[in-house]
Amino acid sequence: MLDAYSPFWHDKNAGVGYPTRLGISLESGTERPVISFLPFFVKRNMSTTVESMQSQAEEFRKRYGAVRDMIGRVIVGHDDIVHGVLTAMLCGGHCLLEGVPGLGKTMLVRTLAEVLELNFNRIQFTPDLMPADILGTNMINEDEHGRRQFEFQRGPVFTQILLADEINRATPKTQSAMLETMQEGTVTAAGQRFTLDKPFFVLATQNPIEQEGTYPLPEAQMDRFLFKLVVGYSSREDLNEIVDRTTRRVKTEIEKVMDGAEIMKWQTLVREVILAPHVQDYLVRLTLATHPDGAHSVKATNDYIRWGSSPRGAQTLALASKVRALLDGRYNVSFEDIRRVYLPAMRHRVLLNFEAQAEGVQPDQVLLDILEKVPDKAD
Repeated sequence: MLDAYSPFWHDKNAGVGYPTRLGISLESGTERPVISFLPFFVKRNMSTTVESMQSQAEEFRKRYGAVRDMIGRVIVGHDDIVHGVLTAMLCGGHCLLEGVPGLGKTMLVRTLAEVLELNFNRIQFTPDLMPADILGTNMINEDEHGRRQFEFQRGPVFTQILLADEINRATPKTQSAMLETMQEGTVTAAGQRFTLDKPFFVLATQNPIEQEGTYPLPEAQMDRFLFKLVVGYSSREDLNEIVDRTTRRVKTEIEKVMDGAEIMKWQTLVREVILAPHVQDYLVRLTLATHPDGAHSVKATNDYIRWGSSPRGAQTLALASKVRALLDGRYNVSFEDIRRVYLPAMRHRVLLNFEAQAEGVQPDQVLLDILEKVPDKAD
């Protein structure tokens, strides 16, 4: 058995950091916490705490699975995309879905809205859309006595799940109307500040192949998305299943599985998952490795990246890896958890330079090279 009073225990193979500061340790070859070398009453209290953590993690997995299974009644395949959207939701962040038309991006968001007991609105972004069409505007209303006064009419952004369909078709002026709502969950209009109901998520879609009538999202708005998920084509088996489901007289029943209060409960639990200092330092170094000419940059960074990730990238890695740890039945983050969420968390936060564009280098290629070159252990 390992020393129960060492600062932190680290498994070189699994890359799991589990705190032993409070007398919790792991048996060799397992990830089950045990109590040792402590008085009986302390052992009993701490054992109860560990069991509570494990029971909460198990309940989290069960409820997460219920939402995912219900979505699976409509959405065929795209397991990574569904997982990414649910992870962003449980982290309290927003998600950008990118893919060619017809792959089910909008259907996924609509299905999620049907599964969750939350208010849902959809905005179809177009070049002539104005900020007031999203946020709302003042209208002159006349009361029963004939007196006229301004009254603020709330726009579709006043909801809990907002589908921003083809968000890159709106002008930068209109896109900027989403900045405050995505970061602070508030709307400032007509000299008043309104707070949106919680939880609040923006799930946006964009088409990467059409260039006419589109406007690239500003970097400030891209950075506010927790994940950017790239939706690919369906496999042969999945496409056969899609044809079967959509061309026969079969009606799929969708039930409400989770409400806003439960979502906020799991968001709180996610933030309580333990992130050991040496594991946290790994995600910090992965973030700093995206900064060209920095102390932790690799060759690919210096060759192809113009601007690296902001601190939001490190925050995203921390939160998303905690969700993954809970789904694996653990109450502590591992190195592998961080590696698994690195691409969706970072691909929209790095800006490539001219050399990368000329050579056809994609952000994922550079990020994969960073993952390979940055060691788990700091020097």
